[in-house]
This record gives sequence, C-alpha cells and structure tokens, in this order.
Amino acid sequence: MKNLEDLEYDDSPERPSKSQRKRDMQALQDMGAELVELSPERLARIDMPDALRGAIREAQRLTRHEARRRQLQYIGRLMRDADPAPIREALDAVKGVSAIENARQHRLEKLRERLLEDEAVLTEIGAAHPGADITRLRQLRRNALKDRDEGRPPRAFRELFRLLRELDHD
Repeated sequence: MKNLEDLEYDDSPERPSKSQRKRDMQALQDMGAELVELSPERLARIDMPDALRGAIREAQRLTRHEARRRQLQYIGRLMRDADPAPIREALDAVKGVSAIENARQHRLEKLRERLLEDEAVLTEIGAAHPGADITRLRQLRRNALKDRDEGRPPRAFRELFRLLRELDHD
C-alpha cells in the first residue's frame, strides 16, 4: 500500500470553476445583447458566423420579453462556438465611432446655439470655413429665430444644423 505522502496532489484546477464558466457565458450573452441593439448597417460591418447573424436578426424582430430572453441565451450559446475576440474588437470599434460621432453632434449643436445667440459667430465660421455661404447661414439664423419666436416648427433650426454639419465634413 502506498503512503499518502508519496502521492502528488495538484492543487491547480484543470478547467475553470462552474462559477467562472457561468460568468464567461453571461459575458458572451451580454455581448450578444449589445449586438442586438446595433442598427443593421453597423451589424453588417462586423464579421461573424451566418448562424449568429441570423439569430441576432431574429432577436431584433422579437418583442415579447420571454421570447427575447430565450433568443439572447441562444445567441450566447452560438457565441461560445465562435471566436468572441474579433467580434468584441469590432463591437468596440463601432461603439468608438459612435462616441466620436456623438461628440461631433454635440459640438455642432453648441455651435448652432452660439450662432443663434450671437451673430458674430458667423465671422468665426467664415474664418474656419472659407467656402462657407455666410449669407445662407445668416438667413437661416434669422428664420430660426423667427420660427422660435412665433412657435412654429423648427424647420430653419434643423436646416441650420444640416448646413453646419456639411461644413464640418468639408
């Protein structure tokens, strides 16, 4: 009979614990939920297996809570078979672009508000964008202020934003 001291005991686990596996699966399911929230255009930019893409489209279509929950679990299971690293990188890149775009939108909205408050901002815009149609900007500013004062729909307000966005793209 062997002594207990002769047997080597390896204390390191061979595979992750059940709790760790559950956390990993929940993380994949959460990533799947993020994918479901993306627009079809942004989803098309991410490289993933066709079965996963179809399951995500199906989840976007579902409205009932329980059906959507089961579909998200299914997406999590499909993601276990796929390599999640490239999907995560692409998702982060899409979110990063979205954050940059949101910051740009806020900057343009602030510029529009400054323009409505002070006509001198037109000279700043003219200096920053030499090709800007200052006359059109002045007219839109005047119309936006008039619309706001009269309580009409903000058509000129939106048009002013569109024009500022076009200038920012150039």
